[in-house]
Amino acid sequence: MVNVEYKFPKGFWWGAAASAPQTEGAAREDGKGQNIWDFWYEKEYNRFFNNVGPEVTSDFYHRYKEDISIMKDLNFNSFRTSISWSRLIPEGVGEINPKAVEFYNNVINELIDKGIEPIINLYHFDMPLTMQNKGGWESKEVIEAYASYARTCFKLFGDRVKWWITFNEPIVPAEGGYLYNFHYPDVVDFKKAIQVAYNTMVAHARAVEEFRKLNIKQGKIGIVLNLSPTYPRSNNSADLKATKIADMLINRSFLDPAANGRYPEELIELLKQYNHLPKFTELEIDLLKNNVVDFLGINYYQPRRVKAKASMSNPEAPFMPDFFFDEYIMPGRKMNPYRGWEIYEKGIYDIMINIKENYGNIPCYVSENGMGVEGEERYIVNGEIQDDYRIEFIRDHLMWLHKAINEGCDVRGYHLWTFIDNWSWLNAYKNRYGLVSLDLETQKRTLKKSAYWFKEVAKNNGF
Repeated sequence: MVNVEYKFPKGFWWGAAASAPQTEGAAREDGKGQNIWDFWYEKEYNRFFNNVGPEVTSDFYHRYKEDISIMKDLNFNSFRTSISWSRLIPEGVGEINPKAVEFYNNVINELIDKGIEPIINLYHFDMPLTMQNKGGWESKEVIEAYASYARTCFKLFGDRVKWWITFNEPIVPAEGGYLYNFHYPDVVDFKKAIQVAYNTMVAHARAVEEFRKLNIKQGKIGIVLNLSPTYPRSNNSADLKATKIADMLINRSFLDPAANGRYPEELIELLKQYNHLPKFTELEIDLLKNNVVDFLGINYYQPRRVKAKASMSNPEAPFMPDFFFDEYIMPGRKMNPYRGWEIYEKGIYDIMINIKENYGNIPCYVSENGMGVEGEERYIVNGEIQDDYRIEFIRDHLMWLHKAINEGCDVRGYHLWTFIDNWSWLNAYKNRYGLVSLDLETQKRTLKKSAYWFKEVAKNNGF
């Protein structure tokens, strides 16, 4: 009998998250259309770490059976991945690719066959190039194309998939593509970023509306948000005000419309004051109000620490969110030096308490949490990566998650980012996150020490 000090609720989800563009590979195979990452890599491959693009990745397209078999061995009872819009509907609208339907049917059936609940996300940063050429999320036409794509997915796979996600981290394409130039189309324009963020939430609500119209029995639909609990440097009123604005811009601008069906009034006033309100219609406002989510996925990696601006922003520079606050670098903070991110385990607890107290304790799960490390081959002993740092990272976050559950937070599961070392946008394979190590040359999969540890946690529903 194993002594389990931290026991999780019955039926708790144990597993991992991934995405189509980061794992499938086969970027030019079987009729797949180009997405913005395929295009950007062709155009500027030097921007990608070690010039590694999205063509190979961990080759899930050909090796899904092997990978799902390993997941089964690790006692996963759930797994989140995404459908590639440009694989399923190569032009973004119109003809459906039969090879893609076959592939996703095979993956879903294989997961179910192995007792692993498929959680399927519709969009993970991979806009079809044809849709980007029509304006991407700046375009209302693309919103409708996405809603049509979502409806197609629900009809094709909704007889087996019970858990659907509209978007993973919708803030990232807005920030990366329109503010801080680490995603395509590589624009720096706060007003466009706000329109993109708003349109993405309208697209999300349209997908929820389409889902509800189809009346899929037992089906649930949600969204995955990367939430960074925001902490002030001090209780000084200037620091508190800066923190409140940062939280509104970065967390509440997505959380409030998704869970409550409306934007914070203070956010609307702030954007109005600076002439940065997005274009919207009353119909869209009603759409958001009437299509709140059934559940939330929460990605948590790091907190955000904020202080009041130390000096005025350059009046000649582009207007940016940083106009309202500065990052506060807290002395003595615990760091993941490879990613440059603070490790703050209690943040996961603070997020859940906030959801409980301010968002009706909506059912949620940790949809991503993990630690990326560069050069993990340094830690190989007898052929196995001794990633004790990852075990400690997961364990310490789970302890705080357990406390939140004990205090009444409706948390349904914990998914690690990620199952196998995967391709990560401009960073490619710089930082490795997997329980399973990938040899890019041979595609050989090798379990890390953390995989054996996680296997026991999932088996015992705790540790």
